[in-house]
Amino acid sequence: MIKLTKSGKTSGSSLLRWIVGIIFVLIVIAGINAGMKDVPLAEQPQQSTQQAGETDLEAQVRAEGNASGQDTGLAENNLEDTGLAENNLEDTGLAENNLEDTGLADNNLADNNPANGGNPTDENLTVHFLDVGQGDSILLEYNGKAMLVDAGERNQGSGVSAYLHEHDISGIDYVVATHPHADHIGGMDEVLSSFQVEHFIDSGFPHTSKTYENMLTTIDKKNIPFEVAEKGKEIEFDPAVDVEVLNPGPEYSDELNENSVVLKVSYGEVSFLLMGDAGLETEENLMNTGYDLDSDILKVGHHASRSGSGGAFISVVSPEISVIEVGAGNDYGHPHPEILERLQKVSRVYRTDLDGSITVTTDGSAYTVTAQKTGSGEGVVKTEPAESGAESSSASMTTKENEPKDSEAEETEAGEAETEAKEVEVEASVTSGSAESTVYVSDLSLKDEWVKITNRGSSPVSLTGWKIEDDGSKHAYTFPSCTLDSQTTATLYTGEGADTATELYWGSGSPIWNNDGDTAYLFDDSGNLVASLEG
Repeated sequence: MIKLTKSGKTSGSSLLRWIVGIIFVLIVIAGINAGMKDVPLAEQPQQSTQQAGETDLEAQVRAEGNASGQDTGLAENNLEDTGLAENNLEDTGLAENNLEDTGLADNNLADNNPANGGNPTDENLTVHFLDVGQGDSILLEYNGKAMLVDAGERNQGSGVSAYLHEHDISGIDYVVATHPHADHIGGMDEVLSSFQVEHFIDSGFPHTSKTYENMLTTIDKKNIPFEVAEKGKEIEFDPAVDVEVLNPGPEYSDELNENSVVLKVSYGEVSFLLMGDAGLETEENLMNTGYDLDSDILKVGHHASRSGSGGAFISVVSPEISVIEVGAGNDYGHPHPEILERLQKVSRVYRTDLDGSITVTTDGSAYTVTAQKTGSGEGVVKTEPAESGAESSSASMTTKENEPKDSEAEETEAGEAETEAKEVEVEASVTSGSAESTVYVSDLSLKDEWVKITNRGSSPVSLTGWKIEDDGSKHAYTFPSCTLDSQTTATLYTGEGADTATELYWGSGSPIWNNDGDTAYLFDDSGNLVASLEG
């Protein structure tokens, strides 16, 4: 049949061109099929990601005759030459089971763990020694976690809370109460009420003070997990930071301060020893136990009173930095000149009464110290231990401008300490000025109506004419002719009875102490306040 054009005329030439075109196409298809038979195809390629141009890419690869994958190095089973073969990754250092050379092996990270003394991560451990007056409060920060050790007096609770908020702390992982004296736990009630607390750790030594009872009541109301510190146990603050409990032991001391929770905090090569109010008795026990007490930063025990920081202990600890938490112009004579001199001989001393809050920041191999009030500080880089007779094992860079003046002050304080020591040796009893550091109110029971006075010094003290008063001086007791022997505690009972060397009686027929909260004040025979204790 003859095809008609649109004009209705036949077109023989057009028909001929159409027939030739069909024949040409058939020849081309036959040639392609013949060529395809000579080229072995690789297995069907794996599907790639559904990206734009995927179909065009496959067509291009087929058109170029590279489906075998041999020349491109993409054949499924022939990846050896690219170094990416599934089972032949050794040469790249990325083999699944051969990561040793890269330092990233799954089981080869121990050397980079700061707790093991290796190079720490880029995280810093920051330890704040808060200025809370005559009391203690220490904050540890690491990797978004926080630990608070003590909270100062009752009137310091709001200040401690504000300090934590200023450092963007909304919750506290661990709160540690070293012991139940008011200058350490007085602010706890405020802090516990203001923050979400995950764990509370206590010394476990009970106390009858209202401050301690209030703290326990808040812990109970907020359902805060309560734990008792155990000697030799670790506080699981963070895997990179080692926090070990060194005190108290399984048997408590009769002296409340000696039951303080003592912590050794280690991060890489930098370590802190936090002594609470622990004194000579605890120091002796720690040395006899065989703990590694050597530490870079020492939080001096009991505000650097003469009840602690013995010469042998300080020698074993060998601190580079000593921090004394103490109130300006306190009534206890803290820090004691003799202890201050001892610490200054071996370390750089920072004091919250002079320097304000003190911050130590460390990456585990070096640390820096900054002081709030004075702006002074220093950086210390830890190095390998020096050989015998060599220089100190750390390089210290001090930036405090008035360092020469400090040296002059140290000489003056050392001279005063030597003079005082000679006076104590000559006199049979301690004078009122020296007694401020040795005689103190060691315990107070508001419910059972008694107060304890302890002489922790090395000489007896005459208490004749001394006074005990309650809050507001509503009641006063004057000591009769009596002497309190060295390392001895006398108990003053409210009721009537016969006085002995260690038991005295007020003779009152009615209660003296206010069970809702009261304070015992101890005055010497000249009317000077020697000590006080909040119950």
